[in-house]
Amino acid sequence: MKQNKYDDPGFFHKYSRMPRSLGGLEAAGESPAFRALLPELRDKKVLDLGCGFGWHCRYARQRQARSVVGIDISKNMLERAKAMTEDPQIEYRRLAIEDIDFAEGEFDVVISSLAFHYVERFDTICRKVYHCLVLGGTFVLSVEHPIFTALAAQDWYYGPEGEKLHWPVDNYHSEGPRQARFLDNDVIKYHRTVATYVNALIDSGFRITKLSELQPNQDMLDKNPAWQEEIRRPMFLLIAAAKI
Repeated sequence: MKQNKYDDPGFFHKYSRMPRSLGGLEAAGESPAFRALLPELRDKKVLDLGCGFGWHCRYARQRQARSVVGIDISKNMLERAKAMTEDPQIEYRRLAIEDIDFAEGEFDVVISSLAFHYVERFDTICRKVYHCLVLGGTFVLSVEHPIFTALAAQDWYYGPEGEKLHWPVDNYHSEGPRQARFLDNDVIKYHRTVATYVNALIDSGFRITKLSELQPNQDMLDKNPAWQEEIRRPMFLLIAAAKI
C-alpha cells in the first residue's frame, strides 16, 4: 500500500502549519540525534527517501555534499521543496519509496527521516538501499519507536483527573498495519518490532553502527519541558548502518 495523504488539500494544509513544517530541522526535536548519526557529508552523493519539504536535502548541501537526490510520493511536498531550494545540485523526484530502483553503488549516503513506518515492506527497502550504496556507505534512518506504534491509538492512559498515568503497550509482537489518527485524519502506519528493524538491516548485509532511542538530555528538558514525556516512553528509534 503506497499512501499519499499529503496530496489531500485539507491534510496538507494542516501539515504545513505544524511547527516542524514551519521551522524545519531546528523545530524537529529529534534532529540533533539524527544529525549525530550522519557521517562526514563533504563530497558525498546523498539520497533522501521521503524527503518532504527537502530540509535534510538542503542540510546535506550545507555540509558540502557533492549532490543530493530527494524522493517523495507527494506532489505537494515536492512543489514546496522546490520552491524552498535554489541549488542545482539538489534534484527532487516524485517517486514512492517502494519503487526506488537506483544503480548499484550510486550513492555514498542514504537517509530517511520518519518515513518507513508508512512503508509495508521494510526488508525490501533495506535490500534496495544496500544495492544503491557504495561499499562502506552509510544508511541513517529514523522511525516512530515500536513502543509508540504498537497500539493504533498512540496515546496515554489517563487517570480520572486527566493525568497521564502511563503509555500502554499491547500486541507488540503482532506486526502489521495500524489505523492511526494524525492531524484528524486516518492514516495507516506499519508496526514492527525493534528486532525486525535491526534484523532486516543485518539480513540485507548491513552492519549496525549506532542505535538511539533519543533519551532527552537536560538541555532539551530546559528548553522544552514537553520532552519529559520522552523520558517516560521513547517516541523515536534512530539507526545508523554501514554497507560491508
